[in-house]
Amino acid sequence: MEKNRKASPSPMEEDLLIGGVGGGKSVRGWEVFREEVKRLIWIAGPMVAVTLSQYMVQVLSVMMVGHLGELSLSSTAVAISLSGVTGFSLMDREIKANVQNGLVEKLQLVDAPKTENSANYTEFLKSSQIDPAVSNIGMASALETLCGQAFGACQYRKVGIQTQTAILCLTLVCIPLSFLWFYMEKLLIFTGQEPMISREAGKFTACLIPALFSYALTQPLVRYFQAQSLTVPMLVSSSVSLCVHVPLCWALVFKSSLGNLGAAVAIDVSYWLNVALLVLFAWYSQSCEKTRATVSLEMFHGVGEFFRFAIPSAVMICLEWWSFELLILLSGLLPNPELETSVLSVCLTTISTLYMIPYGFGAAASTRISNELGAGNPRAAKGVVRVVMSLAVVEMGIVSIALFLSRKVFGYTFSSEKEVVDYVTRMAPLVCLSVIFDSLQGVLSGVARGCGWQHIGAYVNLGAFYLCGIPVAAFLGFRTGLRGLGLWIGIQTGAFVQTVLLAVVTSCVNWEKQAREARERLFEGRNLPQISTSPAPKLAADSTPTISPSKPTASLAPAPANAPHG
Repeated sequence: MEKNRKASPSPMEEDLLIGGVGGGKSVRGWEVFREEVKRLIWIAGPMVAVTLSQYMVQVLSVMMVGHLGELSLSSTAVAISLSGVTGFSLMDREIKANVQNGLVEKLQLVDAPKTENSANYTEFLKSSQIDPAVSNIGMASALETLCGQAFGACQYRKVGIQTQTAILCLTLVCIPLSFLWFYMEKLLIFTGQEPMISREAGKFTACLIPALFSYALTQPLVRYFQAQSLTVPMLVSSSVSLCVHVPLCWALVFKSSLGNLGAAVAIDVSYWLNVALLVLFAWYSQSCEKTRATVSLEMFHGVGEFFRFAIPSAVMICLEWWSFELLILLSGLLPNPELETSVLSVCLTTISTLYMIPYGFGAAASTRISNELGAGNPRAAKGVVRVVMSLAVVEMGIVSIALFLSRKVFGYTFSSEKEVVDYVTRMAPLVCLSVIFDSLQGVLSGVARGCGWQHIGAYVNLGAFYLCGIPVAAFLGFRTGLRGLGLWIGIQTGAFVQTVLLAVVTSCVNWEKQAREARERLFEGRNLPQISTSPAPKLAADSTPTISPSKPTASLAPAPANAPHG
């Protein structure tokens, strides 16, 4: 009798995914929705703050260096931009470069000494800037799949071992990159760049090499904590690092003989301080007791698996990143290139900054979905998608409306030139549309990371930006007389296609298959528990935001004693 009794539907499965009928079910569905919102915001809010703190370290460095003069500003901004292209982006997506564009323009108008080469410096600097902000996934984001699913499956020790594997792999990747950074001056001169800027940029990039290696530890540790929804340690460490960076950078730039190189040293110190704080918390906190693993040869066993996810992640980020690089380069070929590049820089800066919000929701979605798939709760994972997409719609509505209402004034944040501000005002409706695409795409990218679809994301970006976005941008910018407006329409056409393709992929997912594949990978086919469609227990309406995955049924319990738990 008991065996054949039909299990009552859970709120997540019946009310949230299918939709309940009747007042009782509606109330119960709303309670489940509200609890999932709490879980997501509990992760997303701190992740936005963490991203902002990391972002401000480099932006504040450029702001301080900008007061030393045009050459120092130009070389520093170029060095940080190139370090993002050739190094930091491989570890993680970066949100930094385009804000430097706006700051560069503003600082040059106010503080930079005017020389006969000012126009050349300005144009070179702006054409060197790129937009890593919209980049989605770096190599370290492979851990969002691996660690998140391992934690959900209660394979706690695997979380620590996979983090060690990622640190090992990224450190090895840093070795050839460090040689590239060391000889950056010669590379820039070889490509025909201005010798003075190349020389100073090369020195700055060489001084950033310690920061590169710190990133090989920081980003895996961030994913380690994120998989466990331990956002407070990341928030504290990044905030402390930023607070230390501000006075340290000021002292090294203005009170020492290092000049602009003092900013590089300050970045090194701040990044390594962040690493030290994260390591201390991981090693001594009771919250990490289950996932803590001593260093052993086991880290070498997962190298192949890590690169299977990490390489598509790097391809995905580079394809999208380079498309925005091409947009800036194309703007330099238009009539009145200084105006066109300035306006596009302001627009890219705006969406880069606002992208932090959907990135936070994407990180939360990645964590929750990977946890649920690892736990063998496919329908709960599907429910997370519904909730996080609802949050994305609300967020994009609020932000885009606020941006549109302030369209006549926000251009003054970046430039005091009326011609630039008026042009930005004309572009504002399209920028609002970009915010909508970014809000949806950022969350869908988080879903992809949680499921391990990095390879699909690479194909999506290839088709969206290189078969659609860039060709349309070139045609509208140069053939129709729309100029910068046409370039922006074109690249946002690519963003629209990217969003649609990711949405189609997400809507067609077989969640039971995703959960089965995740657990087959985790348990390596040995004594694999069966995926159950029986419901997860109801969440209490007055519970605090518990971040652990929905508890699986008995058939989904961790592997038996003779199956390894990592």
